[in-house]
Formats: sequence, C-alpha cells, structure tokens
Amino acid sequence: MLRVLGAILVIAVYIYFLVDVVRSSRAGSRALPKYVWLPVVIFIPIVGGIIWTLFGRPRTPRKRRNAAPDDDPKFLRNLDEQAWREKMRKQREEES
Repeated sequence: MLRVLGAILVIAVYIYFLVDVVRSSRAGSRALPKYVWLPVVIFIPIVGGIIWTLFGRPRTPRKRRNAAPDDDPKFLRNLDEQAWREKMRKQREEES
C-alpha cells in the first residue's frame, strides 16, 4: 500500500512539473528557452522537474504592499490632479 501511495505521489509531482512548464510564460523562463525545458522535464522525470524549478521557472515578482495611502504613487498623483483641477476651476471663476 505504501508503494502505491509513493508511486501516486511521484506521478502527481511529475504531472505538476509538466503542467508548470506548459503554463509558464515563454519570455519568463530562465537559463533555457521553454521549448528546451519541456523535453528536459519529460525525459528526466523528477530530476528534470527539480532542475526546472531551481533554474528555469520564472520568478514571481514580489509586490510591495503600501503601508499607508500616502505611500501609494497612484494616490499621490490623484491628489496632485485634484489640486490642479481645483486651482484651474478657481482661476476660471476669477476670470469670469
């Protein structure tokens, strides 16, 4: 029974590696092109998947969370735009 569970686990990990290579972006793969990584993972089942994970898998960029709204560039730009619009509105009212 333990052998069967081990075999199922190995097959599941192998399938995970295959799907991961296929679903990764073409431009994001490191070291080798994606079309080279796929045969590596197919013909060297578990070791190829581990090598893919370590050296070929695209790195996911870490998104920095803003601590407060005033740290967010979009928020600050929006404030500047609102201030500019208010200034222009007042100038138009003065000219009229």
